[in-house]
Amino acid sequence: WLVRARGHDPVFRTTYECGPDPVGPAWVQLNVRFYLFALLFVVFDVETLFIYPWALAYRTLGMTGFVEMLIFIAVLFLGLVYAWRKGSLQWD
Repeated sequence: WLVRARGHDPVFRTTYECGPDPVGPAWVQLNVRFYLFALLFVVFDVETLFIYPWALAYRTLGMTGFVEMLIFIAVLFLGLVYAWRKGSLQWD
């Protein structure tokens, strides 16, 4: 409280858009659907990060590595089916 600004300047509450005047309010509440789609994207992006090294080392891993990756993909696929049936992927 000793070093903070004394007044509430409305300029600090506006957005900065690289020079032009801001369009719309600075604080916009987003729909939860955006969060859900972002979360699903991250999950399947991480899946890709796991599958790529597995594909490079597939020959040395043998059948055990193949079965483990099938289980991993099946769990993610079941999660996707669950989200789909629950209606989480609908944009209504």
